[in-house]
Amino acid sequence: MKLFFTLLLSVFYVINPATGNFQKKKNKEASNTSIEDKYPTPPDNPNRLFYVQRDPNINTIMYDLNLDKNGRPDAETPIHAYWIRYAEKGEKDELNYLQRKFAYGLVTKKINDEQFDVRFVSYKKLPLTLKKANDDKYHVFINADQKQIMLNRIFVKIEGGTLMLPNVVYVELKGVDAATGKEIMHRFKP
Repeated sequence: MKLFFTLLLSVFYVINPATGNFQKKKNKEASNTSIEDKYPTPPDNPNRLFYVQRDPNINTIMYDLNLDKNGRPDAETPIHAYWIRYAEKGEKDELNYLQRKFAYGLVTKKINDEQFDVRFVSYKKLPLTLKKANDDKYHVFINADQKQIMLNRIFVKIEGGTLMLPNVVYVELKGVDAATGKEIMHRFKP
């Protein structure tokens, strides 16, 4: 898990060569809004499952449903992960090898033709499930606080630390309670 958050940091933090610690960009604006509110909301996409945002910049990792010719999740790669590089004019970019294999990539295991166990390569303790919901669309679900949540967004809050040991303040999961339809947020410290 530490590797996941270390790689999240290493791609975008500047490391101070004198100390080896992450050097965070200073925010010139004083505001009462949370840091998550300063991040862009990606454009709608009918195949969008969820996305990940984190300190220190606004680049976003997207996770979209990858369907086969029969309209089912592709057996080999049911989820396509890629960047929207908002810091570089919103360009779309594929994850590189290291990002796919050690940080943002997913490991999927087929349970049946329409359901998959999904895990981040860098944090397998967070079980996700790709399956159809009552709306007859595919969603990624997580069980948290004794509720089944249709995941929309993950935010990772990081404050300092080193390359090998980042200080992850919290991970925030946002989505919709599958039973009630109400928006829900679950925050935890990994």
